[in-house]
Amino acid sequence: MKKINIFILTLTLLLCSVSPSVAKQTKANKKNSQDYKIEYLNLKWWEKYNDPTLNEYLIKAYENNYDLKIANLNVKQAQQVVKESFAQQLPHFGIQGNIFRDLQSSDVRLGDVVINDYSQSNFVLPLTMTYELDIWGENYLKTKAIKKQVEMIKENERATYIALTSQLASEYFNLIKLDKLIKNQEELVNLQTEIARMAEIKYNNGLAPITELLAEKKILTSFKEELNAYYDTRLVIGREIGVLTGQREVENKYLKRNDYNNLTLIEVPESISAEVIKYRPDLLKVEDYIEKIGIDVKVARRDFLPKFLIYGQAGFNAYQLTNIFGNHTFKSNIGFMPSLDLFTGGAKMAHFRYKKLEYQKAQQTYEKTILTSIQEVNNSLSSADMAKKNYEQSLKRFKLAEDEYNLSNRKFEIGAKSKMDNMRAKEVLLLAEKSNVSNKINYAIASINVYKAIGGKDFTTINEKL
Repeated sequence: MKKINIFILTLTLLLCSVSPSVAKQTKANKKNSQDYKIEYLNLKWWEKYNDPTLNEYLIKAYENNYDLKIANLNVKQAQQVVKESFAQQLPHFGIQGNIFRDLQSSDVRLGDVVINDYSQSNFVLPLTMTYELDIWGENYLKTKAIKKQVEMIKENERATYIALTSQLASEYFNLIKLDKLIKNQEELVNLQTEIARMAEIKYNNGLAPITELLAEKKILTSFKEELNAYYDTRLVIGREIGVLTGQREVENKYLKRNDYNNLTLIEVPESISAEVIKYRPDLLKVEDYIEKIGIDVKVARRDFLPKFLIYGQAGFNAYQLTNIFGNHTFKSNIGFMPSLDLFTGGAKMAHFRYKKLEYQKAQQTYEKTILTSIQEVNNSLSSADMAKKNYEQSLKRFKLAEDEYNLSNRKFEIGAKSKMDNMRAKEVLLLAEKSNVSNKINYAIASINVYKAIGGKDFTTINEKL
């Protein structure tokens, strides 16, 4: 009894000495978990657009978006798998109670001693321990491989953050664009309605052919159709923003947004060093995957080696339940069991070769990811450059149309131009402005696409860091 008390006391002290450090580490991990998620959000970058409302939506998405929550849960699940794997490296303790009864035994002979047939109960209550000696480091490598798997899942989570914040910002800018386009289109509809009315008066007075009246009415219907399409698109984008920010019921009139005239553009550089792809989550994920498969190959190779298991029991064995904790019922044993698989039908060799081929495949995937990453970065830069040029040209055209309208307005004031012609000049100005609005927002979204393509980094200073 004294021996078992010492054993239990020692085990309790060991558990108590481990618990505080584990709790402290868990608390630190929880804090670090929040820190890296804030880093993934990258609010410092989005502040460059000088739009507090956009930052508010990003915070709402961080708090409420279900894709981000699912990605975070995937990371937490993977971390539990690491703990589960690490537990395989530790001794296993358990209690295996056993109660059985010999109803009628045969005679038992111990040499010349004969024990006649008997009936009896047996009560066994042992504390069992098993521990596999990790001499070759196989279990340690398994845990290490799973940790690499966690890093891969974290890169998936970061990719989700980058994709979702980029999508949210793009939809937000599209919402601002549609506000401006709708305002512009409503003015076009009002102008064309008045032009069509005046054309009808001219036709009724015999001053214009029917073809002119029909042409003006056709233009009016096309303007109205376009306005309806803008209304519908704005509703769709508003609902998408609601989903991205985790809001169940959202109406456009309650969605805050910046005014188009206050929109800030970020200058996109003409070129970025190819080294920028090292920040991309897909490339980092493949790098972790190569390391993980390399570890798996080592594990598969060491699986050919013998394994060594230590086992033991300490507990009570009695034939009467009332005497199970008696002085002479304590029982203990310990053993050492080496094992080596001599023939497995080639299963281990097949598994080893499979992992080696998987490693080669991972290397090929890495090379492909590099090429794809460079392509996406270059494509995003080309698109941004084209969007910038289109914006600059549309801005020039808008200013020319503005000058033309001002000239037309002065002619109208002195009676050198009719009201209908002056209204048509205003329509030309509004159409040029509509094109300029679209190109400006397209350039803003193109800058977001560059940010996404380089792995969620600030491209305005990234060339300086490389």
